Amino acid sequence: MAGSPEPRAPKAALPDYAELHCLSAFSFQRGASTALELFERAKALGYRALAITDECSFAGLVRGLEASEATGLPLICGTEVQLADGPKLVLLVESKRGYERLSALITTARRRAAKGEYALHRADLDAAFGVEAMGEGGVLALWVPDLRELGLRDSVADARGTCEAAVSTVAWLKTLFPRRLRLAAQLHRGPDDDARRAAIAALAQRCGLPVVACGDVHMHERRRRGLQDVLCALRHRATLREAGRRLFPNGERHLRTRQALAAIFPRDWLEESVAIAARCRFSLRDLKYAYPRELVPEGETPSSWLAKLTWGGAALRWPEGVPDKVRAQIEAELVLITELEYEAFFLTVHDLVVFARSRGILCQGRGSAANSAVCYALGITAVNPDQGNLLFGRFLSKERNEAPDIDVDFEHERREEVIQYVYAKYGRERAALAATVITYGPKSALRDVGRTLGLPEDQLAELSAAVGHAEDFAVWQARCAERGLDPDAPLLSRALLLAHELLGHPRHLSQHVGGFVISDAPLSKLVPVENAAMPERTIIQWDKDDLETLGLLKVDVLALGMLSAIRRCLDLLRASGRRDLELATIPAEDKETYDMIQSADTLGVFQIESRAQMTMLPRLKPRTFYDLVIEVAIVRPGPIQGGMVHPYLRRRQGIEDVEYPSDALKDVLERTLGVPLFQEQVMEIAMVAAGYTAGEADELRRSMAAWKRRGGLEHHRERLLSGMAERGYAPDFAEKIFEQVKGFGSYGFPESHAASFALLTYASCWLKRHEPAAFACALLNAQPLGFYTTAQIVQDVRKKNVTVWPVDVRYSDVDSSLEEVDAKQPAIRLGLREVGTLSREAAARVVAARERAPFRDIDDLCTRADLDERARAALAEADALRGLTGHRHRARWAIAGVESGTLPLFAELPAPDEGRLTIRPPTASETTLADYASTGLTLNAHPIALLRRQLRARGYLDHRELHRLKAPKRTRTAGLVTLRQRPQTANGTWFLTLEDEHGLTNLIAWRTVVERYRRAIVESQLLGARGRWEAHEGVTHLIIEHVEPLDDLLATLEGKPLVVEHRSFR
Repeated sequence: MAGSPEPRAPKAALPDYAELHCLSAFSFQRGASTALELFERAKALGYRALAITDECSFAGLVRGLEASEATGLPLICGTEVQLADGPKLVLLVESKRGYERLSALITTARRRAAKGEYALHRADLDAAFGVEAMGEGGVLALWVPDLRELGLRDSVADARGTCEAAVSTVAWLKTLFPRRLRLAAQLHRGPDDDARRAAIAALAQRCGLPVVACGDVHMHERRRRGLQDVLCALRHRATLREAGRRLFPNGERHLRTRQALAAIFPRDWLEESVAIAARCRFSLRDLKYAYPRELVPEGETPSSWLAKLTWGGAALRWPEGVPDKVRAQIEAELVLITELEYEAFFLTVHDLVVFARSRGILCQGRGSAANSAVCYALGITAVNPDQGNLLFGRFLSKERNEAPDIDVDFEHERREEVIQYVYAKYGRERAALAATVITYGPKSALRDVGRTLGLPEDQLAELSAAVGHAEDFAVWQARCAERGLDPDAPLLSRALLLAHELLGHPRHLSQHVGGFVISDAPLSKLVPVENAAMPERTIIQWDKDDLETLGLLKVDVLALGMLSAIRRCLDLLRASGRRDLELATIPAEDKETYDMIQSADTLGVFQIESRAQMTMLPRLKPRTFYDLVIEVAIVRPGPIQGGMVHPYLRRRQGIEDVEYPSDALKDVLERTLGVPLFQEQVMEIAMVAAGYTAGEADELRRSMAAWKRRGGLEHHRERLLSGMAERGYAPDFAEKIFEQVKGFGSYGFPESHAASFALLTYASCWLKRHEPAAFACALLNAQPLGFYTTAQIVQDVRKKNVTVWPVDVRYSDVDSSLEEVDAKQPAIRLGLREVGTLSREAAARVVAARERAPFRDIDDLCTRADLDERARAALAEADALRGLTGHRHRARWAIAGVESGTLPLFAELPAPDEGRLTIRPPTASETTLADYASTGLTLNAHPIALLRRQLRARGYLDHRELHRLKAPKRTRTAGLVTLRQRPQTANGTWFLTLEDEHGLTNLIAWRTVVERYRRAIVESQLLGARGRWEAHEGVTHLIIEHVEPLDDLLATLEGKPLVVEHRSFR
């Protein structure tokens, strides 16, 4: 109803109210509050409902649903849009049909624009809601007139034209939203509120429109105003000072009390909001999702076709006959899959695996899917159910009411082929990647806030380096003080406070690493689809957590670099005639391979190459494949924080007796010596010792994964303790089990996942042990990969008496290759790809030109390979022209004399003789530094070897001298920092790796040492350390007591500044 401009309402009777125009943090750089903050505030204020209306987006709706269910306050789904050629509207969903239309409309607007933008026109609304659109509308529209449409910015002469335009707009909107159009009144205690209220009432009277009060909410409370200003300035790429009138004039765009609203809006305008809320009955829980069914041949049902493929695959897996245990499991799984109607999902994943293998792309399923005998029979996973004790309930159960999750790893270099196959087969209307919500971390928050406050870039860099990854505000202040920055200075204090408030807020949507959502109907009916930043990619507006909340299926087409490395290694062996192996035919249970693993010689292999894993290997001493499964799983935050690691090791080493609290639990825990190491074991303990059903045990597993974020384990504690007490288990044992359950909240592996990874771990270890040259060569060609740099891989393989030849345009391919030499192992020839500034296209032209005829000289090379000045310089700097020109300095001189575009008439003439110009060769340090600058490694003198005399004068031992010491002993060492690790489970401890001319030395810095020497530990390239040298059970490290930055020594070397690649991990 058109309302009166009277603002007053009786104080005693506060009207009900539902907020219909509210932006959450998913209106990026606009909304300053999360959905949960908004719902909690609205609930506390007594609102009847809350709409989430992010701008041309449904990205925040699932978070809104979760907040709605947590608070009991109804959610209204909607969106705000600004037409490029028309008015601003808030569109609210009344029904499922309306939701589908609105989702499709958002998709249209987003798909025609660049990532993060949209373009919506009147014609789009005509197509979506006009006469041609079939069926009832299901969408209610709120017209948000601007000042001009209200006639408040026009002269008297223009007012009539403005009025006619507004009436025309309303007439058009009424054809699209008959009886579903309202005029939105938005008042924010501005000086013109009275004029606005009167103008709104007059316009409503003229157009025959009911008026509804709205808040245009951008934050849950007024105190969030400072952050909202920052977001506004960021959106306009301005400082707060420059933003000026783009900022809101006051802090009224928050959820206001009903008393405050009653003082601003007429009562009937407020009551209209509740009436509209009552009409919007759609819930996201009403969405239904069907997987594609075209993979089923005519005459078959999804169920019959899945069964046929499964039993056919099982016959191939077990040529001698399917074991009874496995047959029973397959039959049970097929019944459950059919009952839950997931047949099409399994068929889709199977189709992707068949396609990949038809193209020679290595792939392997992992995760909880490896618990499934059906997945193994279909060739999706590689873990034999006949050789383990896998728990299908971890993957799929009736009670859990949760979609199955099948992760498939493909070679990272060829995964794009699989992704494009999905798009080609199902079309972009029915297939898209899930989104990933990128949130603000400490560095990005400080950087963005600092820019809006006008802080200079050098100070922003200093702030970023100071805070690192810390999220504690007191730590920020302390680290700023360490660097001479006053955290209490007004500008810096404001920057720190606002940045800390911004932590964790959504920054933008990115694409998931490979989670595909594939639908039988157009995806846009389910969720809006938009363009990704990468070409040829589209993403939905929900992330994996949103999909899980709604029970929607996704198939993970993931990339795994080690699969590429293994495939490359097998190809090299086949091409060189050394071996013809497949991943499945690599010899099993090889003693020499396990001997290498036990000695922690695992640099570059899969999963057990990290510092923590290398420390564990000499203690656990894997001797069988199942030992590797345990090794992969045990060095994880879950088992570590659950206190499971040391008891297992003591029992394995015979230091502690293996005991079981009951015979029933012995069956569960015997394979891990009475200590639960896997998620499945925790679930089985709950079932066997506390009376849980399979579905309840899976709920426990899900609670374990989420309790650190959301809590929710307390009721499980009571259930576990009481259930175990009823079955005669001691209270202290029950408490111990519960603490171990909590440990898995910090990430623990399911056994099926660990077994899948262990297969690749063993394969990579076998190849490293028996074919070190081919394996190292494959690693080089798969970089970047894992913990170790190219230089460390080369240093490691040279220790195994493998010859490594430098990059040379006369012999090098684009990738590194094997060359036969008179030795057990072939030599590795570094590829042109190692030249950091040389494009792959230029490298390919060099190889193609050489294949036609060898290069006569530098001019011939540059002419036939069409090398520009940048490519020529890159090859000269990398010493790749040595065979044509001599040493590096002569190469630089030679390329300086190459003229571009030699005329064909003179192309065959010999190069001019410039006489015997004497150019001195580079010094050892110039050579080494130039090697590192151009290729990231050197085959000449190591930088530390060049500094050894100075380091020895300061008392620093090298890697070999350290290992000759009898531990424990206080000593000192120095080297290049190549690895920094700060695990979240290590309570502030840092792990560093120093590299010198003889090897890698591991260092441990306790929290107190890190706090004392943090800048040197974080920033130094060359570091000296003094402390206690320890060696136990084959594990060696230096416990740091004091550090000394030695970067000044690097400056004494002749040549370019040293550039050493290093890796940092959290």
